[in-house]
Amino acid sequence: MATTRSILTRDAILNAAERLFAEHGHDNTSMRQITRAAQVNLSAVNYHFGSKDALIEAVFQRRLDALNDERLRILDALEAKAGGQPLKPSSIVEAYFGPLVRHACSAGAERRAFIPLQSNTMSDPNGAISALFATERSVVAHRFTRALLTSLPSVPEAEIVWRFHFMLGATAYALMGVESSSRAMNLPDDTNIDAQALLDRLMAFLLGGLRAPLPLGSLSGAQTS
Repeated sequence: MATTRSILTRDAILNAAERLFAEHGHDNTSMRQITRAAQVNLSAVNYHFGSKDALIEAVFQRRLDALNDERLRILDALEAKAGGQPLKPSSIVEAYFGPLVRHACSAGAERRAFIPLQSNTMSDPNGAISALFATERSVVAHRFTRALLTSLPSVPEAEIVWRFHFMLGATAYALMGVESSSRAMNLPDDTNIDAQALLDRLMAFLLGGLRAPLPLGSLSGAQTS
């Protein structure tokens, strides 16, 4: 019973913090606001998270875990269906970036909290969220880059890693653009952006980069699809 109550308290704090971060930004949200919204005292927040920075990381981590779990489930299903044959590069790219686009285009508070936190990884590369994002990305992205290497055996590993890195950057900026465009167009907070339309545009761009000729000095002749 005590364990269940502790989990419920932790979830209540995370939910309240995420909602407030979405509404005000994490820098403009006080611990007092969070404890009031979660109906807990400050000692409960300190017990579960230790500090506001750790709470911000936990909010981000929860969404990132769900995102990466979905990515890996899709990749596992694709590989099981392929029966040991290499996957199409387009399928691998969509399995990685599709869940992120769908998440970013949702109308929930998790999108409004997650995207600004993700954007901080671009503006504050030495921050805690950036370090967390890099650690999580390195584990999951490694699985996807290995799949791309199997799918594109003529492309050097270093080139695959670079192109995956460029795809990550392009997608991050695309999603930041979704958020800023929504504000610029004065759209209500609960407006859904067409995830499939955005994903189609993004996939065309990402696959164009993946299909680009190899730089001078690299192995040539790679085929993508």
